[in-house]
Amino acid sequence: MSDLTYPEAGATRTGPLPAGYQHLHHRDAIGHGRADLEAAGAAITGFRMHRESGARIEASTSRAEVEASVRVSLGVGPLRFTAPCRVIWTVYGPERIGFGYGTLSGHPECGEESFVAELADDGTVSFTVTAFSRPAGWYARLAGPLVPVLQEQYARRLGRTLRRIVARERGLREAPGR
Repeated sequence: MSDLTYPEAGATRTGPLPAGYQHLHHRDAIGHGRADLEAAGAAITGFRMHRESGARIEASTSRAEVEASVRVSLGVGPLRFTAPCRVIWTVYGPERIGFGYGTLSGHPECGEESFVAELADDGTVSFTVTAFSRPAGWYARLAGPLVPVLQEQYARRLGRTLRRIVARERGLREAPGR
């Protein structure tokens, strides 16, 4: 993974997050029970959560796999930016499902971001976004202190989107005649 634009690959999985970057840690409760975990995990690793939140996703695989290329596009018209990434780790476990990707050349930021659903002992399903980043492109540097605010807003949007997806899937599971 030598084409990543930063040296601390995997830090969103293993911690601690490296110094010299802005850090983001956002967590939302999104459901309850194993079926909700599985629905959330499928939406995260199949990029559905990103797509339903308004991002355009081009991925080299249908679900997150190590080494998969992912291009995320956000914005509208001339204000759309594209962010090339590579999936650097995945977890498909009984209590944790998700992945982390790192930035490639051409990404406006330099760093890593992860998206994970977790099932707690009490049955709560939580969604966590963890990231470390710093500006790489001139426009990210120009945006300065606005970038962390936008990243936090996007993490919140992903959480709301995932909560809706999980609730919709739960409704389908619990519908009469199923």
